[in-house]
Amino acid sequence: MKILVLGGTGAIGVDLVQILADRGSEVHVTSRQERKSKHRNIIYIKGNAQNKKFLDSLLITKYDAIVDFMSYDTDTFAERVGSLLDHTKQYVYLSSSRVYADIEGKLITEESDRLLDTINDKEYLSTDEYALTKARQEDILKTSGKTNWTIVRPYITYSNIRLQLGIFEKELWLYRALKGRTIVFGEDVAAKYTTLTLGRNVALALADIIGNNNCIGQIYHLAQDNFVKWENVLKLYLDVIEKKTKKRPKVLMTESLVTAGAVTGRTYQLIYDRYYNRRFDSSKIDAVSTAMRDAVLVDSGLSKCLEEFLDGNQSFREMSWNYEGYADKLTGEHTPLKEIPGMKNKIKYLVARYTKYFERWG
Repeated sequence: MKILVLGGTGAIGVDLVQILADRGSEVHVTSRQERKSKHRNIIYIKGNAQNKKFLDSLLITKYDAIVDFMSYDTDTFAERVGSLLDHTKQYVYLSSSRVYADIEGKLITEESDRLLDTINDKEYLSTDEYALTKARQEDILKTSGKTNWTIVRPYITYSNIRLQLGIFEKELWLYRALKGRTIVFGEDVAAKYTTLTLGRNVALALADIIGNNNCIGQIYHLAQDNFVKWENVLKLYLDVIEKKTKKRPKVLMTESLVTAGAVTGRTYQLIYDRYYNRRFDSSKIDAVSTAMRDAVLVDSGLSKCLEEFLDGNQSFREMSWNYEGYADKLTGEHTPLKEIPGMKNKIKYLVARYTKYFERWG
């Protein structure tokens, strides 16, 4: 097969591209940065797939499948989806399992209610927040008049470079732990169930969907049926760090993460996802792929990935110095200014640490 992967250099995309190439497909991958291929079946194309001229240049030819990892605003997606559908036998749209409403006491299926269709929060509905954007773009596909699409809804994935804790990426909790400062977490999230799936297993499931005619016009969520409470995820992280560093990180358990959500720009993610118990029925994808059934159990998978990160170069992406200041204010700790790069970041930290700026969300 000849496959175009738009934005395929992220955590899931990297694994997917390798799997498809190993299976013999010719894989064209867009990347904003220059990349050299080490695989004869992988062709990197430098450019921004958000740019219409660049995208149009790719769509001169037709593909057996287009896999779309890009994030569009809804208007842009509406303008481009027709061309994407016209130039492939199968358009695979990466949605998200965050589209689901609160299904209290039940396992989530692909037919479960979505937030967009059930909530009455007018302020939230007036936004193009991630979960709403994905649901609206699903609807655009469904009403496009075309059926050569497949919608996939991954939930939280993890790897040795992505290790989440509630609303926090590793930059907001693991960095603090390794610097000897206290991890901040919330009782409001700790007792909730979540589902974490190894990114490679999601990629394997995706690879089994691509080129499968039975998957045309279908929706699949890509999440294993092994769920866990966030408080147990936290304990697992603490145990691994203690094993590796001989020191157990300190934890401040607050009553609520509402202010932390506001500081980090994750308020809606907190309210309309992490406050829900997220447990999935994976039987639909199981009929197509063994990837979710074969997925490593979350305890052993998370432990291994965190150990690999700690044994590696311990690379962190862009930090939120607003949040570091806020967290230090809660714990009574101090981040040395020499640790913070740039004057703007130092000011962000100092404002959050020593003023009442963020108390308005408390």
